[in-house]
Amino acid sequence: MTMRLHNLKPRPGAKHRTKRLGIGESSGHGKTSGRGGKGQTARSGGSIRLGFEGGQMPLIRRIPKRGFNNANFRTIYAIVNVEQLNAFDDGTTVTPEALTEAGLADKLFEGVKVLGNGELTKKLTVKAQRFSATAREKITKAGGQCEDLPLRSIHHKEAAAPTAAAKPPAGDK
Repeated sequence: MTMRLHNLKPRPGAKHRTKRLGIGESSGHGKTSGRGGKGQTARSGGSIRLGFEGGQMPLIRRIPKRGFNNANFRTIYAIVNVEQLNAFDDGTTVTPEALTEAGLADKLFEGVKVLGNGELTKKLTVKAQRFSATAREKITKAGGQCEDLPLRSIHHKEAAAPTAAAKPPAGDK
């Protein structure tokens, strides 16, 4: 029998009857309808937030906090391995934009980091924000060049050059 839209049906056990509440004492779901007796959880809208312990100092607040977490401000790189760079022709200048066009980096994030996995057979000029030591070695060994680019993030703005107006006069002390 071929599968068609009109003869599709759910797998056995995939469908359940809804639990009908408050339909008589002998049903097992009568009277309190499975909510137990009285109290906050028996009322409509009576749910308590996660971690609430009835007014007792919650565990998360009782435990001492230590250390520092910089996860919100970490630098995220698009990772590209040296082996993937063989997709480009000899003598090409490989930029982060060229990597996204070739489909080797989905997003650029704050920059591109080139790692040294695999072998490079082409002579390329690679421009990226970061290079691992082995990647740099393999690119130069193949006759190419590595050029460092500044990070693209707003967290990593380059320092502005001091202007002449900002310098104090030489004679004053």
